[in-house]
Amino acid sequence: MSFDSPFHVTVDFNTSHMIFPTIIAVILGILLISILITRGSTILATVTNGAWWPAGIDHKRFFGTLALTVIYFLAMPTVGDKFPNTGLGFYLCSIPYLFALSTLLLHERSRRTLMIAAANALIAPTLVWYILSELFNISLP
Repeated sequence: MSFDSPFHVTVDFNTSHMIFPTIIAVILGILLISILITRGSTILATVTNGAWWPAGIDHKRFFGTLALTVIYFLAMPTVGDKFPNTGLGFYLCSIPYLFALSTLLLHERSRRTLMIAAANALIAPTLVWYILSELFNISLP
């Protein structure tokens, strides 16, 4: 990616797919550092006491989140291969992933909260897909 002027950005199509993972990796690294700074002593005390698994964890939500995330990342390239260079793999997989994840994490599943989860599942990926794929011309899976 080169920035010749503030109003002209040239994106190398061969490496543009690495922009988003790099941004996510940096954000996750910052979050890890902040967790270690704020909760490092609690984590160290838990690990040294021999109780390596947190007490009172919601196993359904924890393992459900892990399973949904793995399925999401495995499905994205498969769907993306059916619509190459359009970003529809990201878009079409993100909608059910966000709805399923939101539904899994809801404490109260009323009509109102499910409608909010559905609206979020439609609006958020649409905006992200449009901004990254159409405005910035970044290739998505």
